[in-house]
Amino acid sequence: MEIQSQRQITHPRGLYVLFFVEMWERFSFYGMRALLVLFLTKELLMQDAQAGRIYGFYNGFVYLTPILGGLLADKFLGYKRSIFLGGILMMFGHLSLAFNGLWTFYLGLGLLIAGNGFFKPCISTVVGRIYELEGKPELKDSGFTIFYFGINLGAILGTWACANLAEYKGWHYGFGIAAIGMLIGLIIFGFLGRRVNPEAFLANGNQRSSDPKTEDPKQDRERIFAIMVFSAITITFWASYEQIGSSLSLIIDRYVDRNILGWEVPAANYQSLNPLFVVSLALVVSWIWKKFEESGRHISTVTKFCLGLIILGIGYLLLSLVTFGSSEKFSSIWIILSILLLTIGELFLSPVGLSLVTKLAPVKVASMMMGFWFLANFFAHVLAGELTQFMGGRESLSGFFLIFFFLPTITAIGLFSFRKKLESWMHGVK
Repeated sequence: MEIQSQRQITHPRGLYVLFFVEMWERFSFYGMRALLVLFLTKELLMQDAQAGRIYGFYNGFVYLTPILGGLLADKFLGYKRSIFLGGILMMFGHLSLAFNGLWTFYLGLGLLIAGNGFFKPCISTVVGRIYELEGKPELKDSGFTIFYFGINLGAILGTWACANLAEYKGWHYGFGIAAIGMLIGLIIFGFLGRRVNPEAFLANGNQRSSDPKTEDPKQDRERIFAIMVFSAITITFWASYEQIGSSLSLIIDRYVDRNILGWEVPAANYQSLNPLFVVSLALVVSWIWKKFEESGRHISTVTKFCLGLIILGIGYLLLSLVTFGSSEKFSSIWIILSILLLTIGELFLSPVGLSLVTKLAPVKVASMMMGFWFLANFFAHVLAGELTQFMGGRESLSGFFLIFFFLPTITAIGLFSFRKKLESWMHGVK
């Protein structure tokens, strides 16, 4: 038992190839997204509510299309071709945004939505598959947290590159550099993709038939139910969290003192705080999960989800308290602390959720179920966009932030109350 608790376990080498591919794809995705609401309100002169709604629907459809993309990958295309196809569509989507014209702008959004539908569920599914194929399922939570590190490293680089190019050179330079980021990701995948276990790219029944999740149809159904419940839980999390890119971005632009040593920091640059904190903390969280596993102790997925929801809510409660009873601009330090709390909540929930889907989903519908996980983000982003209309002016911010304290907190209480039934549907998957 002593030897078992001290064993050294390593991650599959394919993880690091997928890490860099995802890093550059997220460079392009988050870099463009940091500009979107500001571009709509400042360049296209849209009202806040309209810009928030477009932002919400764009991000929502980004997470809706993985259902269809995942289904096509599972049944026909396989994961490798789907990742390539998705990346190419997204690259041309960013290029389209770089040109002047309203129709090219909406064409670009459409290409990004379609491309993400192929790319997103497949690369996450492949990450989960390499751990199963190499007999290391206990490292999935830790591995997905490292993968999440790559996502957010790309987000840091992308938001700073796109925000500063847009600020000092023009909006379309910012969108153009996002296309270059996607191209780099495709090149890495083309040259280094062979280092990933090739069996991980095989879809449907071509994968290992000995997977225990395919042996009991009743267990498969209940595990799918569990995925649906966890997916539904994330709606309130992401609807609250995604205010970072919409209402919170406008609040930072208008009501936050952004002057640092005589330099007024562009509002879009604050979008890099979240991925910066993820990069700083992700490996620490991954190490913590790994140490718990090596010592024979396990923190349940339900517990991680509940903690993530509560910490997120506390981040917004802080902003509510800071903005209560004042009409003046408030310090950047409170935004920084709030985003730090939101990030910790994210690290407790999002990579763990990705890992959970790959553990629970039957092999024959693995990518489609990953798409279903992202479907919850569709509803969350649409809800997030609609909630933007309650922002109001400076005097109403305190009440506005309270919405995003109560939503995740009440959800956490409900999830904890339902934990016994939910864990029975998971059939030993922790």
